[in-house]
Amino acid sequence: MTLDKAKMLEQCNAISKNTLMETLNIEYIDAGEDFLVARMPVTPTVHQPMGLLHGGASVALAESVGSTASHFFINAKEQEVRGIEISANHLKSIREGFVYGTAKLIHKGRTIHLWEIKITNEAGELISLCKLSNIVLDKKPQVK
Repeated sequence: MTLDKAKMLEQCNAISKNTLMETLNIEYIDAGEDFLVARMPVTPTVHQPMGLLHGGASVALAESVGSTASHFFINAKEQEVRGIEISANHLKSIREGFVYGTAKLIHKGRTIHLWEIKITNEAGELISLCKLSNIVLDKKPQVK
């Protein structure tokens, strides 16, 4: 990666405007050569009927942070990233506070990126463990 951390985080948060990430209040807070971290508040807007963090919200956090991380390994003018498979194991429940999604690169190929995303609470306890596969595609010319 060629960008400095502050610039990377600024770009990640800027592209989240008017998207699901903004709706879920996902904020990118840390980055490095092989990882990206985002946080999401756990409020009633992301609860399931029993008052716990909805598993789908956890998966949305995981896919958001893993897909965004892949963008730093591609030529964004010529390529784009698509999530092609995600799996999640939900291990612990949470009712309030923040969850943190940390995407760590497992494999970076020319066309496939594989990420492990650990979702933890504020105490660092594992809430969900996810695995995301992204495909890198050449951009198609825009038809006008």
